Amino acid sequence: MTRSVIRSVILALAAMVLLVAPCFAQAVGHVQVKFVKAALVVGGGGGNGTLTYRGRHYRFIASGFSLGVTAGASVTWLEGTASGIRDVNDFAGSYTLVGAGGAWAGGVGGVSLRNEQGVVLMLRGPKAGLEFAANLGGLTISLR
Repeated sequence: MTRSVIRSVILALAAMVLLVAPCFAQAVGHVQVKFVKAALVVGGGGGNGTLTYRGRHYRFIASGFSLGVTAGASVTWLEGTASGIRDVNDFAGSYTLVGAGGAWAGGVGGVSLRNEQGVVLMLRGPKAGLEFAANLGGLTISLR
């Protein structure tokens, strides 16, 4: 075989790998959720939202709890990313979080969560209500 034939074969194989690899790569999802919370030391809340992943929209329900220095009630509209998703079903599950934040008739909230499948949510958004929180909690997401 000549050098030019070998070079052509190598270039063709490299092109195939580059074209096929994105199909198997993990895509980042876009998350929007409205979460309502009320608490006095122990708190609970719930909400619903949408995951946009690989061009499709998936509705979900979220429920959670907090334990620690918490008082008040708030409504938070969060938006952000979900990374580490290999399959859309990886998004559902129990998430753990550590966070601190607060709102006084408005403000900004942010949170970072991770579930047992390795999906990481990075969410941020406006908060309305009266709440102070520095707590450890959990969140459960179920796809509808």
